[in-house]
Amino acid sequence: MSAPAFAAVRSIRLSATATLTLGLAVVLMASLALGSNPISPAQVVQALLDPASDVDSVVWGSRVPRTLLGIVVGFCLGVAGVVMQGQTGNPLADPGLFGVSAGASLAVVLGAFVLGHNSMTASLFLAMLGALVASVLVFAIATLSRDLANPVPLAIAGTAVSALLGAVISFLVLTNAASLEAYRVWVVGSLSGRGLDGLPPALVVAAVGLVLALLNVRSLNSLTLGTELAQGLGETLWRARLVGLGAITLTTASAVALAGPIGFIGLTAPHIGRALVGGNHCRLLPASGLVGAITLLACDVVGRVIGGLAEVPVGVVLATLGGVAFVVIVRRTKLAAL
Repeated sequence: MSAPAFAAVRSIRLSATATLTLGLAVVLMASLALGSNPISPAQVVQALLDPASDVDSVVWGSRVPRTLLGIVVGFCLGVAGVVMQGQTGNPLADPGLFGVSAGASLAVVLGAFVLGHNSMTASLFLAMLGALVASVLVFAIATLSRDLANPVPLAIAGTAVSALLGAVISFLVLTNAASLEAYRVWVVGSLSGRGLDGLPPALVVAAVGLVLALLNVRSLNSLTLGTELAQGLGETLWRARLVGLGAITLTTASAVALAGPIGFIGLTAPHIGRALVGGNHCRLLPASGLVGAITLLACDVVGRVIGGLAEVPVGVVLATLGGVAFVVIVRRTKLAAL
């Protein structure tokens, strides 16, 4: 590629990143201004500047927390999706493939079944613990193959563990009313009614996961060439898999713990990111994270507006719109090469 052409491509990709940042700012303002309880923009600004004027706690009690949660959850799922697809070489891979969502869901159900806990704060910590335990179990099973350079054992182990945990969840919710209620509230995936109590510990876990994702960038770029060429370039594949698994686990666990299982973000955000900034993971990681945050917040706003006083959970909106969006992405970009 000639120097002028390279400069033009670089300029376009920088513009795409700037556009994504601007888009996040626009969606953020929409998230603060719009909701099932209509208040004027002037009242929103006044409440932001003077929390005492927020009489019904609409802004600080509801919109600010769910906006912050939406940004964190969407960004984490977008990054986890990129690492997942890069590690497995599968453009249809989703962060939940390693059993993280199933482990979190089982922990929440067990908390209601055994301990009687059904508060949001208790569910958050149980979900994070369950997600981490499930990922460790998946990795332990995959190591039995003694071939961690190959992503297939990890994917198979994740699928098997998810199926097993799903069966246990089904048994518990069908035999215990308290478990069913806790699972019903948890599994839908929503930003509504989620406070900021669990955000600080989730941010710490997510930050560690994001650092691991950044450390995995070189390996991900090498893996796009294939495992043999990656080894030829000096990559230690088992170490690359381990770092990637840690990044996926911690970022996804944080997101699932904060908002419950939310699909399609980790699946579609990487494809949109690749179409905008290319396949270099140094640019793709933040771009996919921004796409995830924008998509999740936008869908949450749509759920508030179309649902009236009975808001539509963001998980339902994503399940409805995400499938259509993914079909469009597949047809127009033909699953941009990893």
